[in-house]
Amino acid sequence: MEAFFELEFEIVQVLAVVLLVALAVRRIRLPYTVALVVAGLALAFRGGMHLELTPGLVLGLFVPPLIFEAAFHLQLKDLKADLTPIVAMAVPGVLISTGLIAAVLVIAGVLPLPAALIFGALISATDPVAVVATFRSVGAPKRLMTLVEGESLFNDGTAVVIFHIMLALALEGTLNPIEGLFDFLRVSVGGLLIGGVFGYAVAKLIEQIDDYLIEVTLTTILAYGSYILAEHFHFSGVLAVVVAGLVNGNIGPRGMTPSTKMVLFTVWEYIAFLANSFIFILLGISVEWEQLRAYLVPSLIAVAAVLAGRFIVVYLLAGVIRLFRKTLPAPFLLVMSWGGLRGAISVALALSLPPAIADRPQLLAMTFAVVLFTLLVQAISISGLLSWLGLTQGAQQPTEYERIQGQLLAIRSAITYLDRLYSQGALIPTAYTTVKAELTAREERVSSQIEELLEDQPDLRAQIVSLARLEALRAERTALDELSREGILGEEALIELQAELDEAIYQGGSSESRT
Repeated sequence: MEAFFELEFEIVQVLAVVLLVALAVRRIRLPYTVALVVAGLALAFRGGMHLELTPGLVLGLFVPPLIFEAAFHLQLKDLKADLTPIVAMAVPGVLISTGLIAAVLVIAGVLPLPAALIFGALISATDPVAVVATFRSVGAPKRLMTLVEGESLFNDGTAVVIFHIMLALALEGTLNPIEGLFDFLRVSVGGLLIGGVFGYAVAKLIEQIDDYLIEVTLTTILAYGSYILAEHFHFSGVLAVVVAGLVNGNIGPRGMTPSTKMVLFTVWEYIAFLANSFIFILLGISVEWEQLRAYLVPSLIAVAAVLAGRFIVVYLLAGVIRLFRKTLPAPFLLVMSWGGLRGAISVALALSLPPAIADRPQLLAMTFAVVLFTLLVQAISISGLLSWLGLTQGAQQPTEYERIQGQLLAIRSAITYLDRLYSQGALIPTAYTTVKAELTAREERVSSQIEELLEDQPDLRAQIVSLARLEALRAERTALDELSREGILGEEALIELQAELDEAIYQGGSSESRT
């Protein structure tokens, strides 16, 4: 019982640190996850905390809700628009990255080939948490966020599968390429199928229920259940959670009332906040400084290899994709290259290495070095890179405009919901006309406030028009893809029209860009 109270006290301590860090980052320009790692490093120097980051804790407890929450909010229409580059980065990209990193380490004499391949696989899983948080704070393009998040969701699963194949190679000493490919397909497809079936079944069940407590419980069972079920059958639990979240997030909320959606999204936002907080603060606590000092040179070479591998993979695959469709603007490529952070998945895989791996201490030190570099250097500098590339346009909107715009959108959503209730016979005419008149009056009042604000700030008006033009251009581009898939538009015309739209988007959607 005493041990339980000690554990409970340490958890409360971590939560207190999380609270203090969350309050502090509201005043300083530092990504929240980076601040948590720094706090964890400080706690590690102070000593006294016995909580440890273990592979079971990360992969079994923290990763499922994190991945599910991210996939749940990712719209399939956004994902489909850039599915080709996302899949290319998440599957061939991980394979190429593993090979490149391993080759550098072997040539440099840092590791033998089996251990180098293990490191290449475990370090190829990107973690977008810190980057996406920065994207949101500076108003980066939505498409860029979808590319980074989508790639990370799928390459986590790919990296885990390849890691286990490379681990078997190191332990058994042999690898049949055909057998390895078959295992990769079996584990990946099995996870995708379990996630898809489980996610669809829960989504259909949610459609029949109107109780937010039950619906939150169902999605919690889905997040953990899909992972456990897939792992039980030796499939990819990570990929199962990704697909379960995508399917459920795009089907389940359709039948929910606004209040249920609000509760569900808030609960999952809090769960993801807790999971992220614990992972990153425990990551800082778990750093072994003695190992880092002992393997300093190999760790620096590993950092360079990972950086070089990321840039090569992004630009190589983007070049191949552009031979067929010019889809990725040059500034996006630079951000995706520099923003390929490593985090909890890589650390969990490194910690899961069995003692039989002779180079285990060195692999752990190199993993921590790469993760710390990406979080403490790349994550902090990503906002400056976005600003330098001119990708922070949305962040320049005044808070007052955002507040009024949010109010207007909320009122219009309420009007739409009220109209649906009335058409379904759920409201009597008196109630409908009274509340509709009140909402309409509020809508007109808020709309006039926006017009007054834009008249006072011509630069803001021009910026908003430019953003609207960009969204329209992106919608045109999505329509071209649909026309191509339906066979209405030929390949030659498609490439020409896409190139024209990409150029207009790259120029920021100015009115002269398509005249």
